[in-house]
Amino acid sequence: MADQIQEPITGIELFAGGGGLALGLEQAGIDHIALVEFDHAACETLRTNRPNWNVVEGDVHTVDFTQWVGKVDLVSGGAPCQAFSYAGKKLGFGDTRGTLFAEFARCVLEVRPRMFLFENVRGLLSHDGGRTFATIEHEFKELGYQVQHKVLNACYYGVGQKRERIIVIGTRDDLVDVISFDYPQPDEHWTTLRDALTDVPESEGMAYSEAKRKVMELVPPGGSWVDLPEEVAKAYMKKSYYSGGGRRGMARRISWDEPCLTLTTSPSQKQTERCHPDETRPFTVREYARIQSFPDEWKFSGTLYEKYRQIGNAVPVELARRIGVELVNALRG
Repeated sequence: MADQIQEPITGIELFAGGGGLALGLEQAGIDHIALVEFDHAACETLRTNRPNWNVVEGDVHTVDFTQWVGKVDLVSGGAPCQAFSYAGKKLGFGDTRGTLFAEFARCVLEVRPRMFLFENVRGLLSHDGGRTFATIEHEFKELGYQVQHKVLNACYYGVGQKRERIIVIGTRDDLVDVISFDYPQPDEHWTTLRDALTDVPESEGMAYSEAKRKVMELVPPGGSWVDLPEEVAKAYMKKSYYSGGGRRGMARRISWDEPCLTLTTSPSQKQTERCHPDETRPFTVREYARIQSFPDEWKFSGTLYEKYRQIGNAVPVELARRIGVELVNALRG
C-alpha cells in the first residue's frame, strides 16, 4: 500500500497551550514535529517539560506550514471559534477567513495530513442554530476530508471532572478505505474528585478574600449558593440572585464523591467557584492539574494566574491519551 503509515506517527499541534492535548497524544505514541502557541508562558511550560519539542512561539497567521508537507500524519488542536458569517448555501473558507479556525483549516490544507483532530466546547454544536458547526463541517469536506464528530465527557474517560468536548476527526478522502477510526469506549462509572486527588503534592494556590471565605464556610460539600441563608445569598449574588434558572456554579463546593465541575481559567471567580470539599479555599495549582489529569512532574511556567489559565484551558491529558490510542490504531490500520 503506497500510503501505508510508517513508524513513528508524526503530528503538528496548533494552539498547544500548556500541553494537555499534546502530552496525551505523546503518551499514545504520537511524535510531535511542531507545536504552535502564541502565549509565552505556555511556550515556556512546553519547553521546560519537553526540551526536545519544536515549540513555534508566535502568531499562527505567520506560520508557513508547507515546510511539513508529506511529513505529518496528524494535525491536532482546538481553535477558539469566533462567530462565523453564514450566507445561505455559500459556505466554506470565505465564511471563516480571519478567524483562528481558518488557520487550523489552512494548516490542514497546506500539510495534507492523513488525519486531523479538532476539539472544541460542546456549545459549538448549537451556536447560531447549528450553522457555525455546519460551516466547519462543510469547510473540512471542501479540504478533502471525511469528518465524524462526537461529544465526550471527560469524567467517563478517567478524568475527575465533568468536562464535555466535541471531538471532530477527519480522514483524508483517499484513505477512507484503509483508515477506520472508532472513538474510545467510555468507562462504566465516572471518575470522582477523590480518585483524582489522592496524595497530591503541596503547591501554591489562590486564596479567597475574607468576605468570600466567610460565605463559602456556609456551603456544604456538593452544595452551592442555594444552601446559603437567604440574606447571605442575596448579598453575595446581588442581581444574579433574581435571574432565575438552574445555576449551581456560584459559591460551589465540590464533593469528594462526584467529578469536579468543569475547571475554568481561575478557581475563585464569582460565577465559577470551585471550592475544596473539606477546606474553605480554591484548589491549588497541583490539585487543578490533577483534576485535568496532568502528571505531578509536569511543571507550569509563568505567574500564578498564568498557571491556572494554562491548566483551565487544557484538554484533559487522559482524555487526549485515550483518543490518541484510537488515532494510532486507525493510522496503523
